[in-house]
Amino acid sequence: DKTAEITGFSGEEAFNQPLVATFIMPNLRKSVQEVLDNALMGRGTSNYELEFLTKSNEVRYLLVNATTRRDAENNIVGVVSVAQDVTEAAKHDRAVAAMANELRQLIDTANAPIFGIDVRGDVNEWNDKTAEITGFAKDEAFDKPLVSTFIVPSLRRSVHEVLDNALKGCGVSNYELEFRTKSKEVRYLLVNATTRRDAENNIVGVVGVAQDVTEAVKHDRAVAAMANELRQLVDTANAPIFGIDVHGNVNEWNNKTAEITGYSKDEAFGFPLVSTFIVPKLRQSVQDVLDNALKGCETSNYELEFRTKS
Repeated sequence: DKTAEITGFSGEEAFNQPLVATFIMPNLRKSVQEVLDNALMGRGTSNYELEFLTKSNEVRYLLVNATTRRDAENNIVGVVSVAQDVTEAAKHDRAVAAMANELRQLIDTANAPIFGIDVRGDVNEWNDKTAEITGFAKDEAFDKPLVSTFIVPSLRRSVHEVLDNALKGCGVSNYELEFRTKSKEVRYLLVNATTRRDAENNIVGVVGVAQDVTEAVKHDRAVAAMANELRQLVDTANAPIFGIDVHGNVNEWNNKTAEITGYSKDEAFGFPLVSTFIVPKLRQSVQDVLDNALKGCETSNYELEFRTKS
């Protein structure tokens, strides 16, 4: 009765019909036939999953024990199967597997580098973008220690600490690290390192989702280098260079200005330029010039008189 209920075929409709050709899904007919043939030779099979085609053309998943059937003289006369309907569990498992495959595809084809390690620090996740950026294929990266293989030496200790913290459940956001590529170049990645857990919530590794910020970092460093170069040029210029903020207080005082006035940079910084360093008779006119400059109206070739420390 239960088989009739599950399949929709009554006993009368099923009796004397070829089991495999009538009720088994085409893709499984060959393997089911082999199981039944084995049982007809005395070799039973346990927990074999097959797909039954119902009368309404649905599919039911059955977990079957196929046992040899014998008569009173111990002759093999057929096969009897005791099954468990695992349709809902099988559908759930297939849905989970489909979701896992979809997530795997999303990770592999994501436009961001995604990589991961196990609890020993060895690579176990390496998507296509990471391979593209580093030049190392997935096969070349898998099972290699991430830090000692791919991180520049100067950052290995700090990256190790970040990963160790993530392996203790403390993730890190926007951490910048430097990856060493196969061609010995350096790529700068901004990484979110997240703890990876299994179904029982046990920590099994760390996954990093990154943004390649190499061009931005190179630009920032070029700007910083230029700023440092300009600072050096200002400080070592053979002409006095000084400046004020919007309050009129000194915030620029190069070496030549210090040499001429006798006031070091530390002595001049933060003091009002006009009242401290300009001779009294010119203070008002100098203040006017500076006020105009603070409004965007510059003045060229203006002569003023500095009061020196001596």
